[in-house]
Amino acid sequence: MREQHDDSLHNVPTLTAEFPVVGDDPLIDAPLRATVRRLSTLLGETLADQHGQELLDLVEEVRQLAKQSKQSKSAEDTMRVQRRLAELPIEQATELTRAFTQYFLLANAAEQTYRVRALQVQDENDSWLPRTVKSIAEEAGVEELQRTVDELDVRLVFTAHPTEASRRAVLTKLRRVSTLLETDTEEGSRARKKQDRDLAETIEALWQTDELRRTQPTPQDEARNAIFYLRSLYLHTLPEVLDALRHELRDYGADLPVRKVPLRFGSWIGGDRDGNPYVTADVTREVLKLQADAAIDIAEAFLDTLTLELSMSSTLIGEDEQFNESLKKDQEALTFVPEKQFELFAHEPYRLKLFSMRAKLAATRTRIHSGEAHKPGVDYLTGAELQDDFEELRDSLRKHRGDLMADGSVALVQSVLAGSGLNLAIMDVREHAEKHHDLLAEMFDRVGELDKAYGELTREERTTVLSSELASKRPLASAQLLGEESPLDPSVQNTFNVFREIRTAHRTYGPDVIQTYIVSMTRGADDILAVALLAREAGLVDLAGDEPRADIGFSPLLETVEELRHAGEILDELLSDPSYREIVRLRGDRHEIMLGYSDSNKESGVITSQWEIHQAQRRLRDVAAKHNVTLRLFHGRGGSVGRGGGPTYDAILAQPYGVLEGEIKFTEQGEVISDKYMLPVLARENLDLSLAAVMQGSALHRKPRTSPEDLERFGTVMENLSDASFARYRTLIDDPDLPEYFVASTPVEQLGDLKIGSRPSKRTTSEKGLDGLRAIPWVFGWTQSRQIVPGWFGAGSGLKAAREAGYEDDLKEMYENWHFFRTVISNVEMTLAKTDMGIASHYVHSLVPTRLWHLFETIREEYELTVAEIERLTGVLDLLDNSPVLKRTLEVRDRYLDPISYMQVAMLQRVRDAHTRGIEISEAEKRALLTTINGVAAGMKNTG
Repeated sequence: MREQHDDSLHNVPTLTAEFPVVGDDPLIDAPLRATVRRLSTLLGETLADQHGQELLDLVEEVRQLAKQSKQSKSAEDTMRVQRRLAELPIEQATELTRAFTQYFLLANAAEQTYRVRALQVQDENDSWLPRTVKSIAEEAGVEELQRTVDELDVRLVFTAHPTEASRRAVLTKLRRVSTLLETDTEEGSRARKKQDRDLAETIEALWQTDELRRTQPTPQDEARNAIFYLRSLYLHTLPEVLDALRHELRDYGADLPVRKVPLRFGSWIGGDRDGNPYVTADVTREVLKLQADAAIDIAEAFLDTLTLELSMSSTLIGEDEQFNESLKKDQEALTFVPEKQFELFAHEPYRLKLFSMRAKLAATRTRIHSGEAHKPGVDYLTGAELQDDFEELRDSLRKHRGDLMADGSVALVQSVLAGSGLNLAIMDVREHAEKHHDLLAEMFDRVGELDKAYGELTREERTTVLSSELASKRPLASAQLLGEESPLDPSVQNTFNVFREIRTAHRTYGPDVIQTYIVSMTRGADDILAVALLAREAGLVDLAGDEPRADIGFSPLLETVEELRHAGEILDELLSDPSYREIVRLRGDRHEIMLGYSDSNKESGVITSQWEIHQAQRRLRDVAAKHNVTLRLFHGRGGSVGRGGGPTYDAILAQPYGVLEGEIKFTEQGEVISDKYMLPVLARENLDLSLAAVMQGSALHRKPRTSPEDLERFGTVMENLSDASFARYRTLIDDPDLPEYFVASTPVEQLGDLKIGSRPSKRTTSEKGLDGLRAIPWVFGWTQSRQIVPGWFGAGSGLKAAREAGYEDDLKEMYENWHFFRTVISNVEMTLAKTDMGIASHYVHSLVPTRLWHLFETIREEYELTVAEIERLTGVLDLLDNSPVLKRTLEVRDRYLDPISYMQVAMLQRVRDAHTRGIEISEAEKRALLTTINGVAAGMKNTG
């Protein structure tokens, strides 16, 4: 196979563009090409061993046919490869698809390894944190640097959005491949032979591992998957990041307080109920227990390490009466621990303290699982109590000249555990806005004080009623109504059960475990006031007591263009309500707003979505400032450009000035999680760049980089561009034939069969056509068929309209000088390069009724226009001329990706033909089709 793959992938930079491409440096590029060929050879040997030379010959035959077809652009050559694939027996077709898919998987693993190598040879002074800390200190001063660190609160929220096509069993083997390749060996050496044996063994196991899931994952399964990554991040990556940041800051006279957590992890898994009937209050409870177990495991591991290190003897360092008193209290409280175990550390006070802390953690685990009440001194109720024990330990170390250890290893462990706490990741709860009104309708109607039924109120009337009720001191509902034997309809009772579960979680883990309740499809202030009122009824908010409290905050999720345009008005109305403003005050005068990239893109197209979100951030910034509130924006970004994806660093810095005040949240989901966090070096890089971008944006982008006059002029151009783009996009979306075309031209109906997530693909069963379809299957279908409409459609019409309106010079100036605009255009360009109208045409002409072909002509026409306009704007002759390595990668990938796409079309034809004739497809046929979906996802490095 070595000779057969001389033109295999020359380079495989990440197609999500999240990390820098390694460049054209032959010292890096050539070894990567050689490694891919080496893996290809080993894969070929595996194919020959498992299935004989016939399969290997077939792989090469099809690869050459696809290559010839691509180069000649001949319809006859294209038909030749299509016929060859269509005539294959189903088992052989599946094996062929798997072979091409595994080629991509191995090439991706090699690429990750060389991303790691590129980072390891980088001058450490050029890495994210040193460069950023230095620039802030030099440009803004040490005082500003310290203020920036004090405000820093970056939250990466893991979600269970179903876009990771690969099973973890596959991903772990690919991680093994990457790990083996990290060691550079010389060809012909014993080390190389040993390495090849280990690689061959892993590839063999990979080939024999079923890439398809047999069962639908549960939310608990999804939680375990997230915990797999979080465990590694806490044990290995986060300590390195915090240690590096602290030392960089100290070099400039600033500091990171030990209990300060500049970067936290969050999770929606087990808390995201919007459209997922499987996330119940019971599931939330179970997931929190899984997270707690992992958090305690991590804490115990760190304490064990410190126990080995802190062997100081009181015989040598002297006694500490205050610390001894603390140890005595521990021993008296921990009666379940035999005295002999305490005696082991009788003269080693710090080991004794760490032993006691470990015993408390064990007792905490028992309490959580049994549901027993907290026993002060015996177990921990919150992570803060664990932190207090660390403070006692470090204070004593300092008294006995152990400053280096106190401010070194012990401080670092304390900092990491300040982030993990007892709950590993802060859980967000999310629910659809209308669910809360359904519950309140029953509650208000039972009281019977309104002039008409709650469900008949206008939005303005609801706001008035809810505001008045929130200000009152009475409970709206009786304890019996909200109790276990409630007469409420079960569907609305389930909504209230979640509020009750949040209160239970706070009592079990402390108030940090769930901090925010997110309301999706928020359309007005009433949607948030409704949740605040229900939280009051559940005892999470008390404004009338002697000690007012708000144990949870509320975040509107603005997902449509209409809501984005009214973002400022919604926030202003909320903060103008005295009762709600008091809730925000009790929450530290902070308010979180979530911005929905996926649904706004699905509704309006990429240009309008990005522009409306950008403007919404400006409005929210100004309203928050008016009310003296700190704004925390939560960016609901997916992995693909059609769902707000793209380079994290650029996305953060492209925000409007003054938006960042150290606080930000953004989602990490699906294939993005494995790509960023599977390998420790890449995980470190992602955390570093996230922190660096927020620090830079917070410290150095408080004022506009562009003059007010230019910003106003750019805004005028963007309005023109966005309006034309939106109008063009809606002509496609509003075409009554589009739903049928979309389903016919894509494998979207097979997404559920992949079993890659617990959540249904539609929000509700009542919404028809594309309206109820979630953004993930929307992007998934377009990506699989290589049309990728969500990533670029409408951009060309918008650019053309702005240019013809006399704004061409402005557009070029915006591209050169405006970070926001350049980032949007760059993402569109990359998506255009991944789009393939030739392959898309094959899907359409093979699968779609002739009467619907006019829609493809519309798509093709807009594609060609967008390519021309992007090339004109960027000044290149061809897409990605400014990124030659990525361009070459995409071209070479097509030779391996095209056969899988052709195979997918053939399988779709077979399956649909059987359905038309009323014949049930075989498991082999179903498997063959799903295998092609995995193959396209591997080749595109993106599912949805």
